[in-house]
Amino acid sequence: MLERLFGNEAIEKVIFYLLKNDSCFGKELAENFDISLGYVQRTLYKLERANVIVSFQVGRTRVFKLNPRYALIKELTLFFEKAYEFLPDDIKNRYYEKTARKRPRRTGKKL
Repeated sequence: MLERLFGNEAIEKVIFYLLKNDSCFGKELAENFDISLGYVQRTLYKLERANVIVSFQVGRTRVFKLNPRYALIKELTLFFEKAYEFLPDDIKNRYYEKTARKRPRRTGKKL
């Protein structure tokens, strides 16, 4: 929907995902959207260089989230929330509103 405005569809997907899930990591996005990890990482680093998102280490994993100190964060959030309303329900349910386990399991616990 917004890929022409931002240059590629991955930017749109990343921001929608971060709005609905608060944080994510590159492999999570690549698996969720079935796109290459390199493409996702380049997009994440592009958004990070623009200060739209920030990253931090959790163990050996780099986690990304929207930058609360970004000057236009309220406007950007409002814009993407409004655009999110126009997405079809099947896309919302398939990609953005999943309830996935985010916490690690206890060592030695059986699946």
